[in-house]
Amino acid sequence: MTRPESPHSVPTETGVSTLPCPVFLTGATGFIGRRLVSMLLDARCEVAALVHPEETYPLPPEVRTFVGDVTDGVAVGRAVESVQPAGIVHLAAIGTANIGLPMRDACRGNVDGVIALLEATRRVATVRRVVMIGTSYEYGARRSDDALDPFNPYSASKIAAWAFARAAYNSWKTPLVWVRPFQVYGPGQHRKALIPSAIYAALHDADFPMTGGEQQRDFVYVDDVARGLIAALRAPHVEGRALDLGTGTLYRVLDVVERIWALTQSRGRIQAGALSYRPGEVSAIPANAHRTRMLTGWEAAVKLDEGLRLTIDHVAEAEHV
Repeated sequence: MTRPESPHSVPTETGVSTLPCPVFLTGATGFIGRRLVSMLLDARCEVAALVHPEETYPLPPEVRTFVGDVTDGVAVGRAVESVQPAGIVHLAAIGTANIGLPMRDACRGNVDGVIALLEATRRVATVRRVVMIGTSYEYGARRSDDALDPFNPYSASKIAAWAFARAAYNSWKTPLVWVRPFQVYGPGQHRKALIPSAIYAALHDADFPMTGGEQQRDFVYVDDVARGLIAALRAPHVEGRALDLGTGTLYRVLDVVERIWALTQSRGRIQAGALSYRPGEVSAIPANAHRTRMLTGWEAAVKLDEGLRLTIDHVAEAEHV
């Protein structure tokens, strides 16, 4: 049975102008997904999610949950056909905390999942917008939508996934937007990531071995990224586009770690240069924040020091420091 269309959804021939609900998510239990779920529910949007069988993080009871692997085309198809969503956000991925994972594993998780969702979407007439998440690492040392340059298996798998998504847009008219978040940070991030690992060390007055930290990154707070995904869901006339989610400002990694030390007044030592740079490390990856703002109206609101303080407070509370 086809569900009646949500009052949030106002489909047109040229795109979406209001939030298309219900929204079907993959990766809803992840770092970014949890914040997106919360914001969608706050907006009174009906939410459904495909959750991996081994996932233990509990979603809110309002979320309609389907158990399955995102690479399982049958499970994905059944879930999408059952929900009849107006919007889809695909966040599920592997390698975000291990960008050097084996190539075959990267393809299975990040390419097969996109293909399964694209094929399922093609069979459902209710879908008005599909948002799929890539990575700033797709750019590598270059900075152009037409000159992607992967430097590890994770970024290569994301570019391959983007190519299939682009093919679906061109061949099937899938109303798709590809989104590339930059250096996302905030409460709830995996401890292996740069900022949480530095905060843990700083709060415990431990030494922090790191690379020389000369590489520059665009650090964007997780709540801003979740708001950016909602903007990509609802902005008109952006089908077929690839959008950056970043602040447009670059910081040296070493400078960010030093800010954490200053904010925590840590007595540990920053051991810059103790670790080697990763093979293929890119010196700077800037986001085209202006283009995203012009196309969607979205821009990052949380400044770096504010985001670091919020993240430090969260870790300190969790660690009882």
